[in-house]
Amino acid sequence: MTRLSACRACGGPLAPWLEGVADPQTGERFHLTRCGRCGLGHTEPHPADMAPYYGAAYHGGRHGVTAAWCARRRIRWVTAACGGDGAGRRLLDVGCGDGTFLLEAGQRGWRTVGTELNPAAAREAGLDVRGSVDAADDGIPYDCITLWHSLEHMTDPGRLLTRLAAMLGHGGVLVVAVPDAGGLQCGFFGRHWLHLDVPRHLYHFNHGSLGRLLAADGCAVVRTMHHEFEYDLMGWLQSALNALLPVPNILFAALTGRRRRGEHGALTLISLLLAVLFAPAATLLVIGETLLGRGGTLVMVAQKTPRT
Repeated sequence: MTRLSACRACGGPLAPWLEGVADPQTGERFHLTRCGRCGLGHTEPHPADMAPYYGAAYHGGRHGVTAAWCARRRIRWVTAACGGDGAGRRLLDVGCGDGTFLLEAGQRGWRTVGTELNPAAAREAGLDVRGSVDAADDGIPYDCITLWHSLEHMTDPGRLLTRLAAMLGHGGVLVVAVPDAGGLQCGFFGRHWLHLDVPRHLYHFNHGSLGRLLAADGCAVVRTMHHEFEYDLMGWLQSALNALLPVPNILFAALTGRRRRGEHGALTLISLLLAVLFAPAATLLVIGETLLGRGGTLVMVAQKTPRT
């Protein structure tokens, strides 16, 4: 286990933020600190070996029935940011999961490469998936690099973004989506917020900390979005249930097929009934937090700028 004495992004002082945040998979508890200079949250301590926290049930199918809808929305953002379909240009997706987004990008004319620690599912889909960013750096510049909820898992996000910026060609686009720890959901639910997901989420970004990292790597933020609807709706619903019920993430496990047969049957039924009851209010809250620029998700589109 590693304890941090200063912010990994800017070197600023760390102060206590949230205590007793439980890993929904192991039940282990962690505490969060926050940088007084840039606002980046840190999970502490950092486990020396993360493998035990990524069991077989973690990978694949995390979007459930919304996967195709999510991939189409993301490729629309990429298309808008890059001025059209791929037309043979190169796209790298860091932490590509089961490859759903890469398949959608391929249909839009992008030549795709992914990275993934557990690449079996994406490779079975016929995709070019490498084991690391180093392996994806073949000396040919990329035109677009995406990180869909993967940056918060990285041990050194600043160093990674610097590396990725160097792999972009002139005018290349970097798209980063993370849970927004500066949003209303995190502020309201605290340690019960679904998207803290410790210790897999080693860092917890807000608008200031993510923008600062991107700017430091020679990229200019050209667009910011404040929601991914299904992430944010689930954030309100599951976080409320986490605050009310004795076992966390029952609804999420049921909807994504992670619940073992017969496990927590009564709590699953209660969660589903309460989710139906809460859904109208949660939908209105998603709309409201998005309009306020404080959603459950933060998406930044940045463009590589020439060095002067």
